[in-house]
Amino acid sequence: MKLTATLRQPSELVAQGLAPEVALADLEKVAARYAVAVTPAVAELIDSNDPNDPIARQYIPSVEELDAQPNENADPIGDHARSPVEGIVHRYPDRVLFKLVHVCAVYCRFCFRREMVGPGKETALSREAYASALDYIRSHGEVWEVILTGGDPLMLSPRRLGEIMVDLAAIDHVKIIRLHSRVPVADPARVTPEMVAALKVPGAATWVALHANHPRELTPTARAACALMVDAGIPLVSQSVLLRGVNDDAATLEALMRAFVECRIKPYYLHHGDLAPGTAHLRTTIAQGQALMRALRGNISGLCQPDYVLDIPGGFGKAPIGPEYLMRDPDAADGAATESGYRVLDYCGDVHLYPPKA
Repeated sequence: MKLTATLRQPSELVAQGLAPEVALADLEKVAARYAVAVTPAVAELIDSNDPNDPIARQYIPSVEELDAQPNENADPIGDHARSPVEGIVHRYPDRVLFKLVHVCAVYCRFCFRREMVGPGKETALSREAYASALDYIRSHGEVWEVILTGGDPLMLSPRRLGEIMVDLAAIDHVKIIRLHSRVPVADPARVTPEMVAALKVPGAATWVALHANHPRELTPTARAACALMVDAGIPLVSQSVLLRGVNDDAATLEALMRAFVECRIKPYYLHHGDLAPGTAHLRTTIAQGQALMRALRGNISGLCQPDYVLDIPGGFGKAPIGPEYLMRDPDAADGAATESGYRVLDYCGDVHLYPPKA
């Protein structure tokens, strides 16, 4: 029978064959701490015969999530440290995060806000908190971009989302409204013509950042949802997280980035896994990530290249951590007035002098 409702309990996952019955007691302990939600669209993608299925690894809880490491943190990227009023994170001068809701269509097992989202948490900003957040944005003329996040802003109704878009676009210095969402892949039926119409407002340009981590997530239905937005003139970029056992091999990353571009989605960020509690089993090393970025360079189109970034713990922002290709030549004279004395690495791993010796 085709699944029609989101699975939210470990017992439901077991009943659908998405988790082993022997693990039920442990999974209930995980679910008591971290939210669980698997939509029909995601459940359909999971190969229950594959114990290492990369889709299941992203969404199905694991007892390993109960093993928190000493260096992990409930607020690993320092949202609270940069939150001047409820709902706002002001980390960079010209943009703010606006956290409207604390619910998602699905709950990723590696989520850096896993302690803040899901049932039992506040589902949305109160009317008063929303008004205070808008006042903050209005009073800070340097804010050029507002990024709607949470939770997932596309969990709001088209009516409510349209009201928020109008409120933001009415602020003269806000020129860009960006939404970060999993919905087009996790619950593509929510992306309706009414939702797309709500995203377009005069006075500000709308961008959507789609989160997907494996090429199988970009199903025909998900691609159609993305096309609705792109065809309406809303540009899309991608966000992915480098995850052990999901996309930590060059072939999968290449297929994912190509799939984005085929959908007219520009690869934007490949995030190194954050130090969220109970996620060590999903994190790679930075060295592994850099090696994968080297594998992408030159082998696939420049359109397909994301930036590999790390959110510095404590709220200090993102830093690019991709491999280096330019080095000073140790034989070059120090303090040379002309631009010379560099070694450049090409995508094959060969070293070249710049400028070349005559």
